[in-house]
Amino acid sequence: MEYCEREQEGKRLHDPLISGKKAERCVWVPGPVIVGAGPSGLAAAACLKEKGVASVILERSNCIASLWQLNTYDRLRLHLPKQFCQLPLMGFPSNFPTYPTKQQFIRYLESYAEHFAIQPRFNEAVKEAEFDSSLGLWRVKTTTATEFVCRWVIVATGENAEAVVPEIEGTGEFGGTIKHTSLYKCGGEFKGKKVLVVGCGNSGMEVCLDLCNHNATPSLVVRDTVHILPREMLGKSTFGLSMWLLKWLPIQLVDRLLLIVSWLMLGNTSRFGLDRPLLGPLQLKNLSGKTPVLDVGTLAKIKSGHIMIRPGIKRLRRHTVEFVDGRIEKFDAIIFATGYKSNVPYWLKEGDMFSKEDGYPKKPFPNGWKGENGLYAVGFTKRGLLGASMDAKNIAEDIERCWKAEAKHSTFSLSLLPQSVS
Repeated sequence: MEYCEREQEGKRLHDPLISGKKAERCVWVPGPVIVGAGPSGLAAAACLKEKGVASVILERSNCIASLWQLNTYDRLRLHLPKQFCQLPLMGFPSNFPTYPTKQQFIRYLESYAEHFAIQPRFNEAVKEAEFDSSLGLWRVKTTTATEFVCRWVIVATGENAEAVVPEIEGTGEFGGTIKHTSLYKCGGEFKGKKVLVVGCGNSGMEVCLDLCNHNATPSLVVRDTVHILPREMLGKSTFGLSMWLLKWLPIQLVDRLLLIVSWLMLGNTSRFGLDRPLLGPLQLKNLSGKTPVLDVGTLAKIKSGHIMIRPGIKRLRRHTVEFVDGRIEKFDAIIFATGYKSNVPYWLKEGDMFSKEDGYPKKPFPNGWKGENGLYAVGFTKRGLLGASMDAKNIAEDIERCWKAEAKHSTFSLSLLPQSVS
């Protein structure tokens, strides 16, 4: 007989109304189901726990923060100071540097999960989540033939769920190594080789620097305009200084100040093929989510000629790249630093909150965290962990109100039952 297992009590509850298909195991979750055990999912679970609301996290990988643990390069550090990257209710250890390393950040997240007793269900990839209007509940189905039934769903799969690899003519002919930065660990494997890095964001710039440091010869494909800012200005982090200035000045004026200081410190980047956008860095970030590059030494390598700038790729041939300007050049390897995308449209069966085109909430920040029928989103703000923390707090407060209201209603309903006679 079909059954639904109570997550809270570990008992089987025979209920054909909320059980799944015969082949599926059905689990009733009294609290929210959180999809994704990255920093955003952990933050949501911790904020809920503080409110007395238990949750279940479903994670497709075998560890927390799988993007950080499995799909990032070794030399990675937080690009922003630690105070802007800490999760709610627990800061970084005081002995951590201003810009923690990848390994330190992972240790922090593991300590965070341990501190709040967060235990995700690993290797539970969600293949479909849909609201059942006849029951007023969500059905969340995973690849383990399990259906989780719950009142609330929190989408925490993030902006970087799937690697983006562009389709380029002749890819099959190239013959050399082609990989996305999600598979890149260290420049040591490319020692003595010519490597073309495609994408001029923070990852592309840093991979080029790493390749230089391991005696490879990198070139960087720059297809668009880009803002490059020093990581620190006037002895303070550029991001922290920007946040402070925005308290007193309009964003256009802050952008102008940032660009003046950047020009004094870095010079005219357009001389090296790095043209700046017409919009200032903060305005562009707010409008499109495009993050400025915070330079950690790559620009000096570009100026010295150790890293060459190239235009877009037209096609590939055997160990050869033809660029859109007609240049033809040989390379041993190509690394795509072309970013990631949301995978929400592939598994969430819902048409109002998330856009099917890009998998982001349709409402812009700071209003994109709440949808209909108990659906929430955390970490889709295009503002990093600072935005995710704001979402997590908002979601926890909203669910707590529903939780308390429903508990009060249940208590009231029970009080109306006939009392036993002794």
